[in-house]
Amino acid sequence: MIRLENVSKRYHMGDVTVVALEDVSLEVDRGEFVVVLGPSGSGKTTLLNLIGALDAPTEGRVFVDGKSLSGTRQSRRFQFRRETVSFIFQTFNLFPSLTAYENVQFVVDMGNKPNSNGTAAAVLRDVGLNERANHFPHELSGGEQQRVAIARALATGNPVLLADEPTGELDFATGIQILELLKAQAEKGKIVIVVTHNREISRIADRVIELSSGRIVSDGPPRDGTAAIADLQW
Repeated sequence: MIRLENVSKRYHMGDVTVVALEDVSLEVDRGEFVVVLGPSGSGKTTLLNLIGALDAPTEGRVFVDGKSLSGTRQSRRFQFRRETVSFIFQTFNLFPSLTAYENVQFVVDMGNKPNSNGTAAAVLRDVGLNERANHFPHELSGGEQQRVAIARALATGNPVLLADEPTGELDFATGIQILELLKAQAEKGKIVIVVTHNREISRIADRVIELSSGRIVSDGPPRDGTAAIADLQW
């Protein structure tokens, strides 16, 4: 469903050129749970932004579901993000004047998809926030805000989930709960791509992509085989 062909991304800052990605090619199929690893500055977030049409490659082409995103109009890229991809950001990007429920319901209303009645309440319950649904972001802990952001991404029903450090602000028990939710989405046929510094999370992936200096240095199943979520420790 996702294909990158010889994709590079460079940023020009005066006389300095920063290479974020260099000649990256990969394919990701429906139902795959993919973990992207690498140190800071390795290109992980840039890769996520290109797949999610938040940015455009300097060179190469990006395809999703057989359609090229390269060179498309801004309006088409917006439509793609609304209908195809959902993001879970490191920064939660919640609306401060809306409650947890209203933050989630907002994306449900924007998607205008059938059979969405009760979706916001259901996903808040799935992430363990049904009793905090009427609280505003400033009344929630960092971990609770992250769970609202995750509930919002799940509520769209979009076939691609892109998560940038989704467990970074969560305690271990809640992090495991969120990973179970994300794995379940992949098992339902969605593409789930998780960017993380936490190598332990890569043990539950179908596939692990490691980046270094903007290049893919390895791409395959976990080295010791895929582990059960219950076996994770950090």
